Amino acid sequence: MGSDGQPPAASGGTQGHFSWQARARSFQYALAGGRVLLTGQPNARIHFVATMLVVIGALVVRVSRWEWALLILAIGLVWAMEALNTAIELLADEISIEPRLRLGQAKDVAAFGVLAAAVAAMLIGLFVFIPHCLR
Repeated sequence: MGSDGQPPAASGGTQGHFSWQARARSFQYALAGGRVLLTGQPNARIHFVATMLVVIGALVVRVSRWEWALLILAIGLVWAMEALNTAIELLADEISIEPRLRLGQAKDVAAFGVLAAAVAAMLIGLFVFIPHCLR
């Protein structure tokens, strides 16, 4: 179901015929998910601030195209993992708000995914920015 409660074909899923209107709706659902992420997840707001600092820093030190590519990949990875983590948390909490071992483990594994992506992004940031700072 799309965020409008409609089945996938009506909400822009893979069933049915291609239409630009359905594609536009699928972008609207994705942007709605971004709003859920930013308004409901404190860590997402931290990622947003970090993203802005990295972009500003990259503009200030004038990173190369390849460095931009690395930074964009790292930023995208962190955001993708944060979105998946949030989706798993929301689904797990919908299934049961009472503690359940496997749901808790699923949430922990998803949180580890975000941590791993964030550490990788930080290392990429150091790799990119340290040479510029040493000049």
